[in-house]
Amino acid sequence: MARSLALVALLLLGLAAAASASDAPFVVAHKKVSLSRPKPGVERVAVSLDLYNQGSATAYDVTINDDSWPADAFELITGEKSKTLERLDPGSTVSHTFVLETKTQGRFQGSPAVIKYRVPTKTALQAYSTPIFPLDILAERPPEKKFEWRLVVKYGSLVSVVSFVGVFIYLVASPSKSGSKASKKRR
Repeated sequence: MARSLALVALLLLGLAAAASASDAPFVVAHKKVSLSRPKPGVERVAVSLDLYNQGSATAYDVTINDDSWPADAFELITGEKSKTLERLDPGSTVSHTFVLETKTQGRFQGSPAVIKYRVPTKTALQAYSTPIFPLDILAERPPEKKFEWRLVVKYGSLVSVVSFVGVFIYLVASPSKSGSKASKKRR
């Protein structure tokens, strides 16, 4: 999995380098998803699309469209699934986010978002965002292993007493360096 992500990243960098050599926009789109559970039986999906113009020209009439979320399984809570920008200048970045809510359990595989833009000298061009990994909606997740504070409460005082005794024994048993210098001076 990590190897395929590295190959995709390498491909995107290579395409970005090739596009920067010509006088055209090169739109790279990255799609990110995060899951949260505000209450039991409900899961929210926050979708974020980051667009980068890695080319050397401005992209006009940029349209972001992410219709890969079926209406029977996902309800739009905030934002919109599509957005239109007047322009995306070279080297600039734009983010678009929206939040969905679902109450149905299952595995969902989302497809990449579609980005369309126009260049003054050509017809409309099209780009795709990065795909997302399959999502397990409302799946049973094992509880996260958190720091055990009850162990600190139970054994903390014992550990500190043993530590103090150990340091005291070390200081008493170790030879004093200043005492050895004084004995050499007396001779």
